[in-house]
Amino acid sequence: MFLELLSNSINIEKYLKEVGVDSGGVTIMASKATHYIICIRELHVGAANILKQDALSVGADLAVPRGTVLAKTPHVDCMLIATQRQLQTLSKKELAQPFGLKDVAIKLQGILKAKKPYSAEVMGVLNANSDSFFAASRLNDTNVIEEIERMIEEGAAIIDIGGVSSAPNSLHVDKDEELRRVKPIFDLIKKEKFYNRVKFSIDSYQPEVISYAIKSGFGIVNDITGLANDEVSRLCASNGVRAIIMHMQGIPQSMQDKPEYENVLNDLYSFFEQRVARAESLGVKDIVLDVGIGFGKTLEHNLILIKHLKHFLTLGKPLLVGASRKSMIDKISPSSPQERLGGTLALHLEAVKNGASIVRAHDVKEHVQALRVQKALNSI
Repeated sequence: MFLELLSNSINIEKYLKEVGVDSGGVTIMASKATHYIICIRELHVGAANILKQDALSVGADLAVPRGTVLAKTPHVDCMLIATQRQLQTLSKKELAQPFGLKDVAIKLQGILKAKKPYSAEVMGVLNANSDSFFAASRLNDTNVIEEIERMIEEGAAIIDIGGVSSAPNSLHVDKDEELRRVKPIFDLIKKEKFYNRVKFSIDSYQPEVISYAIKSGFGIVNDITGLANDEVSRLCASNGVRAIIMHMQGIPQSMQDKPEYENVLNDLYSFFEQRVARAESLGVKDIVLDVGIGFGKTLEHNLILIKHLKHFLTLGKPLLVGASRKSMIDKISPSSPQERLGGTLALHLEAVKNGASIVRAHDVKEHVQALRVQKALNSI
């Protein structure tokens, strides 16, 4: 007889089947092996006391501040710790409870329904501007075909092309200059019918540029302003293309000037709820959400968003993360953009682990390999 201490991140259903558990038992046991840690902010103190007792009754627990049982404050922050099985039971139980616990129950059921993707796609980055912060991503008149062919060969599922830098303190560029930069590239993509071999995304928020890209075979609009312009939503809707709603606090020229949030997770969640509702009301059917790493966020904000990316899965949309070679890595381990591949891979693998289904990266080959290895590990 011997014991094996297994990782908490194993493919539990596979192991249960290997030991001979029947199909019904596999489902039950797997739900007991999946754990949730849920922070509930500003819960009515009466609700907290009820939820604490109900959680204990099903084998879960609710961590509450000292003095909660005496109702020393009207509202408290607390932390629910439960298995999937316990959460299922608890969410049904709270539907009949007072003090706002019905709303808590509905949100818990939304968490249970949210599913992480099994794998992720790589979106390669190419820039038609000379001031992109990572020089290796820049296109010129002679290397367009070569760079697109390279990314396709390396395994990119999407190629994202833009003509304007959105790095902190970048210069503003008008739509005419932006279109002048990207038009020859779009014409070449259309002529060579590259869109039959890979998906193309236009990194722009200018309707004129986006319209030209769509006519050239682009099927994705990557809007750093989060569809702030309704005309962009209408273009996406009328042409049936995917829209990426990114969050940015402020504008590129000033977004890193002491960004602040009341609660970065909840602030972004509210932003996405509003923008998704508006886009869908205008007919946009295919939406991806991007938390906007480095766009009006401190290092701590960025790390929180990647670590707790799962928070946004309850919105029911695919999630994109783009941390490729960004300066947040320099704040952790001093480095130039050319030296940040290792940090990029660490951030993106963590993002995929936490729910991202697309990573936007300068280094396609290395990301495809890393994601294949991660997928193999997840299958064990």
